[in-house]
Amino acid sequence: MEAFAEYLEGIDHPEHRVRMEEVLRWTAETFPNLTAKIAWNQPMFTDHGTFIIGFSTAKHHLAVAPENAGIDRFSEEIVQAGYDHTKQLVRFPWDRPLDFSLLKKMIEFNIADKADCSTFWRK
Repeated sequence: MEAFAEYLEGIDHPEHRVRMEEVLRWTAETFPNLTAKIAWNQPMFTDHGTFIIGFSTAKHHLAVAPENAGIDRFSEEIVQAGYDHTKQLVRFPWDRPLDFSLLKKMIEFNIADKADCSTFWRK
């Protein structure tokens, strides 16, 4: 969590900071082989130098970015869980519980799908 300390300190809304810290800690503990880092001013996790998942804050939601392939793969489940998404991110509203099982599936998918990926982003 050291990699994210400065980022977390910069979140003005205390409840949003607590939620983001919870999500980042959960990700680090659930996937200890991933590397935690800040890039493009947002917390993210990588595996063997390739992007796995990124997080950012917005006024009304925590944004989770599993790349377009992750969105495509889980689009139906995202909508069924009551969340909305764009091509690049899922919006988890601050005022609702976060579906950690869905987040886990997205991360596991990216780890497996990018196991042989030698670039940061999918091509």
